[in-house]
Amino acid sequence: MGAPQLATKVGAAELHYEGRVITLPVLEGSEHERGLDTSRLRELTGLVALDYGYKNTGSCRSEITYLDGEQGILRYRGYPVEELAEKSRFVEVAYLLVHGRLPLLAEQQDFSELLTRHSMIHEDMTQFFKNYPEHSHPMAILSGMVVSLSSFYPELSQGNVDEELAHIDITATRLLSKLRTIAAFSYKKSIGEPFVYPRHNLKYCANFLNMMFSSPVRPYDANPVIERALNVLLILHADHEQNCSTSTVRLVGSAKVNLYAAVAAGICALWGPLHGGANQEVIGMLEGIQRQGGDVKRVIERAKDKKDPFRLYGFGHRVYKNHDPRARIIKQTCVDVLRELKVKDPLLDIALELEERVQSDPYFVERKLYPNVDFYSGIIYRAMGIPENMFTVLFSIGRLPGWIAQWKESQEDPEFKIQRPRQIYTGPTLRHYLPIQERG
Repeated sequence: MGAPQLATKVGAAELHYEGRVITLPVLEGSEHERGLDTSRLRELTGLVALDYGYKNTGSCRSEITYLDGEQGILRYRGYPVEELAEKSRFVEVAYLLVHGRLPLLAEQQDFSELLTRHSMIHEDMTQFFKNYPEHSHPMAILSGMVVSLSSFYPELSQGNVDEELAHIDITATRLLSKLRTIAAFSYKKSIGEPFVYPRHNLKYCANFLNMMFSSPVRPYDANPVIERALNVLLILHADHEQNCSTSTVRLVGSAKVNLYAAVAAGICALWGPLHGGANQEVIGMLEGIQRQGGDVKRVIERAKDKKDPFRLYGFGHRVYKNHDPRARIIKQTCVDVLRELKVKDPLLDIALELEERVQSDPYFVERKLYPNVDFYSGIIYRAMGIPENMFTVLFSIGRLPGWIAQWKESQEDPEFKIQRPRQIYTGPTLRHYLPIQERG
């Protein structure tokens, strides 16, 4: 895949300003979404567009992910996420995102072989883990180790972005495979257990689970239902258009840094509780409800009380004004996992009742607050034995193919530019320096 296709010019809009009429093109994408081309706005008018949170601003053209929040649609390279979650595996979806098409059998085998070949990290890097403070957060370790990869693989360090693009299979598989190993090692470091190295005879998700939960005194056999659930979770997180962390990867990548540095920045962005950490907030909320006797009705009233600082986590989304298509899949996956493991989690009962009450309450229905992808994912991770501080790490592994694809697409775009937003300055006007003795 190369540069994204050009959008089609379908009309124009007129801006009337200071007695002049400025014409701005209206562009249309392949799914008929339309945007106003403001790229020459400042040149033509001296104005900039102020848009806090970039809620109405498109930063690029992209062929990777289509998202329609009003209709509840999410597609990777044209494929509905529901189909991919049902029929595909994470490694195949990673290939699709990076290369723009599903692999042929031989290509899939070669890709898997590269993942196995590059799964080890340089042995010297294990010393880094030993020197992190005890109980360091795995996301801090993850971001630090990823950016350190450029030191151990200098052929892909700064100044060789074109080489990275030319060998994207090796670059992508190296990072996809090593991030999984680094993540598992980060967990082992946090609990004081010895590292478990990757195995050549296990598939991607089974390999990760083995590195997480196997130990010298207790071997681990991945339950096929758990392995399948992890594949589904990673697929559902694989890309999500121009979200906070993806935009961060593009923004940092626009300085022509190497892929490792751009992805490390994306990991840091994902760490935030308003982004990748949201499922931890959901678990905390459900645990709080449990501690207070499980009174879901009372929680609903608190959420509707504007004077109460309490808020519901796991409902609503910046872009979805309908059901999040990923949430339906995760809910069923959650039920399947708990049934298979014969786990009775009281948090699931609270979550189901909370969802039922929210979706039948006119207050929330009018505001289009439906469960999002974070609402049930934490319960699944808990059942798997994954601790809360690893939830966002799992999100990072899932989102990595999207970050790689977005970085690659932005680097190949003929309209590539270093990103540099404008602002509206509201500070002091001109002032002159006074010596400290004269400042009263």
